[in-house]
Amino acid sequence: MKSTSNVRSDSSPDLFKHPFLNKLTRTHIAFPVAIFFLYAGGLLYYTVAQVHLPVATIVGLFFSGLLLFTFAEYVVHRWVYHPPEGASQGFVDFTYKVHGIHHDYPKDKQRLAMPPWLSLIVATVLLLIFEFLLGRYGFSLLAGFLAGYASYLLVHYIVHIFPMPKNFFRALWINHAIHHYSTDEILFGVSSPLWDYVFRTLPEKDWKQEISVKRNRV
Repeated sequence: MKSTSNVRSDSSPDLFKHPFLNKLTRTHIAFPVAIFFLYAGGLLYYTVAQVHLPVATIVGLFFSGLLLFTFAEYVVHRWVYHPPEGASQGFVDFTYKVHGIHHDYPKDKQRLAMPPWLSLIVATVLLLIFEFLLGRYGFSLLAGFLAGYASYLLVHYIVHIFPMPKNFFRALWINHAIHHYSTDEILFGVSSPLWDYVFRTLPEKDWKQEISVKRNRV
């Protein structure tokens, strides 16, 4: 999937023939963000009230979950949403529906996050996995992970919808603009550039200047 210079920015087309299925692919950003923050808060409350872990352990697990999410964000964005050459056509079609269409219609507000029904399913599946693998330590870790995902959704929405700020968050706008409008083969971190540093998927310095003429297109 390659970025193009003639991307559209209005409402994206239907993904399915059935109108009900198409309706399920759209959502206001507030719904999934609220779901994940509330889910994370509920997990923390349950941990404090029922699990009785030391506060330092809960805090450490929570921030470990945040860090784990940034890694998951990078991995999924790089190796799932942007399939490598040679990937099957079925996989390419799948990634287009879940992410590629966003590159063609980056300002469609209703397709900047997974819909609420899918958000609940994902959060619950993750809860089962974390609890199975980590037992009572999984709740706090998952709380941080889900809070990280909710924060990512907010950052991604703000980067696409609002003008670039003049503070230190400006780098997030620039990085994501390069990913969308120069090349989609670098800068896979949206909420954090950490793993782009680790895996060396940062842009060349002169691309920072190139993107200055495109920065209002994110």
